[in-house]
Amino acid sequence: MDRLKNLVGIVTGGALGIGRATCLLFAHEGAVVAVTDVLDTEGAQLVREINSSGGVAEYWHLDVTREAEVQDVFSKIRNRFGKIDVLVNNAGISGANKPTHEVTEQEWDKLMAVNVKGVFFCTKHAIPYMKAAHRGSIINLSSIYGLVGAADAPPYHASKGAVRLMAKNDALLYAADNIRVNSVHPGFIWTPMVENFAKQSAAGEKDFRKMISAKHPLGHIGEPNDIAWGIVYLASEEAKFVTGSELIIDGGYTAQ
Repeated sequence: MDRLKNLVGIVTGGALGIGRATCLLFAHEGAVVAVTDVLDTEGAQLVREINSSGGVAEYWHLDVTREAEVQDVFSKIRNRFGKIDVLVNNAGISGANKPTHEVTEQEWDKLMAVNVKGVFFCTKHAIPYMKAAHRGSIINLSSIYGLVGAADAPPYHASKGAVRLMAKNDALLYAADNIRVNSVHPGFIWTPMVENFAKQSAAGEKDFRKMISAKHPLGHIGEPNDIAWGIVYLASEEAKFVTGSELIIDGGYTAQ
């Protein structure tokens, strides 16, 4: 219950899926949670759920593609809670699923603005607060597709590879400040994003899930909490000697 006691954590894209599960577990483990997203209704509902269960959370609207907005929101969070201990760079989109030679500049830029530039902006504006406190943990949500290819969604793969290396480089840049930076690499997790893929599949939702489950040696798709518990670990003092690392939580997908 107290693995994150007295810590203040920001979760981007916190309203749904892995972000939502992370916010709930952070609160359960004693953290004060700054839930940020562009989905205001869902974000506010999550905050009410956390607070009614005895946790502490507040919601801020945040478009991670806008640097001035990131700077303003992070400043407000720090002023409200006195510090920023943990940043979970979770906000992301799946983008265009078509071959590289068919991807438009607009499609490429739209995805990179969220998945890469958003991580850059949030990291940039969290670091000064962490440096001042001489401590912090930054967790970038990458993917199995930041490690291996799958012959689909080229912008997504490129973005997840980017945030993996950003984590390693920032881990080296800020190690002397006692700021740890790591990446998490989920396999297929049953989130609204994956559920939407399933519904659009020609095979149908049931067969899509069966097909994707078979790609994982453990034989099933993961759940948001499978990833959120890994994020809790990286945010906690249990991981005080872990930085520049890749936490792969994929049911064995990349072991093949």
